[in-house]
Amino acid sequence: MSTAVDTAPDKTAPDRAAALDEVLARDPVLPVVVLDRAADAVPLAEALLAGGIRTVELTLRTPAALTAIERIASTVPDIAVGAGTVLSPQHARDARTAGARFLVTPGATPRLLDALRQTGLPHLPGVATASELLALHERGLRHAKLFPAEASGGPALLKALGGPFPEFRFCPTGGISIESAPAWLALPNVACVGGSWIAPRDEIAAGAWKTIAQRARAAAALRP
Repeated sequence: MSTAVDTAPDKTAPDRAAALDEVLARDPVLPVVVLDRAADAVPLAEALLAGGIRTVELTLRTPAALTAIERIASTVPDIAVGAGTVLSPQHARDARTAGARFLVTPGATPRLLDALRQTGLPHLPGVATASELLALHERGLRHAKLFPAEASGGPALLKALGGPFPEFRFCPTGGISIESAPAWLALPNVACVGGSWIAPRDEIAAGAWKTIAQRARAAAALRP
C-alpha cells in the first residue's frame, strides 16, 4: 500500500514569499558564515553592518551556531539573521526558537519542506535540478537556493531554468567569489548570491573585524 505525499499548494506561501523578498533584497550578497564560537557572533554582525551588509546566514554546522543566532537576533536587530544548513525538522524548530528570521537548506525533501512550512518562517530550499524546482512549484513556493551553484552549471544553468520557471527567484550559493558574483547578479531571476568569502572562518577566529568589514563593503557595492 503506497502513501501519498501531500503536495497541495501552501496557502500561506505568498505571505512568506513577501517576507523572503524583503530579506533577499537587502544585500546583493548574503554572507554564509560558520561560527565556532558564539562570542564572535555580535562582533561579526557589527562588522557586517559597518560594511553595509544587513543579512547573514549562520550555518548549523557547529555547536555554537544556535547560540550565535540567538545573540545576533537579540543584540543586533538591524541584521536579519538566518539559519543555514538546515537538514532536519529539529534543525528548523531549533533555529526558529533561537530567533532566526529565515531558513536555508542545501536540498529539500517532502518531510523537510513540511517542517519548514510549520515554522511559519520564510525559507529558501536548495535545488540543483528542474525536477526539484517542479516539486517546489507544486507547493506554491517561488524561491530557491541553487546549490552548489558553480559546480551545478554556473550562470548558464540558471539562465536556462528561467525559461520554464520564470516566476522563481534564486539565491545561488556555492563556489561564488567576488569576481564571479557580477555574472550571477546580472541575471533577472537572481535576487542575491550567497558568499562565504566575506567572513572566512580563519579570519573570524583571528578577530579580523576590520578586514571583514572591508569585504562586506566591497560586496555591498556589487548591487546592480
